[in-house]
Amino acid sequence: MMELSRLSSPSGRIVADTSAIINLNGTRCAEDILRALPERLIVVDIAASELEDGRRKGRQDADLLGELSRAGLLQIESLSDVGEALFEQLVVGRADATLDDGEAATIAYAVEHSIGLVVDDRKARRLCRERHGGIPMYSSVEIFRHPLIHKALGQDRLSVAVLNALKNARMRVLPEHLEWVVSLIGEANADSCRSLPRHQQRTGS
Repeated sequence: MMELSRLSSPSGRIVADTSAIINLNGTRCAEDILRALPERLIVVDIAASELEDGRRKGRQDADLLGELSRAGLLQIESLSDVGEALFEQLVVGRADATLDDGEAATIAYAVEHSIGLVVDDRKARRLCRERHGGIPMYSSVEIFRHPLIHKALGQDRLSVAVLNALKNARMRVLPEHLEWVVSLIGEANADSCRSLPRHQQRTGS
């Protein structure tokens, strides 16, 4: 079951979008995952502020992010003038060519510092590929597929963590990771996850 993840950063840092943080929180073992992850996780303050909106809906992601930051397991940073200019290019314009603030800030920070980013949104990934093709892009699932995460959690706990992310955070799974996720959590559990494609779509039947 353990497979190598593409997730690797020569700089030792990666920047994560809001959705990736929500997915990590959804696992209910974010601290253990981040302690095992060799890359240092960055969250841009603009993206972090989006989590504050969830308070009105009873979500605790902003509080959990603060706890992870205070524990030294991730860093919350701001864009410089260069990053701000990149950010504006991603939020101003036609709806089909612009992004939400958190996604735009995450991409801008990655470009500014030439580091990889973790983002699951299809539109954000498309625009990043089109405008900044040299920036490594990863999905939330690739964090969970990292061999050091597998080693730290073990097979059973990793399965529960991924299932929690799917159910609690409705984690998006890219097609190339679907088979691994279903194998990890089992088809019965996969069929109960609304964020996953239907079983017929997975099997091609």
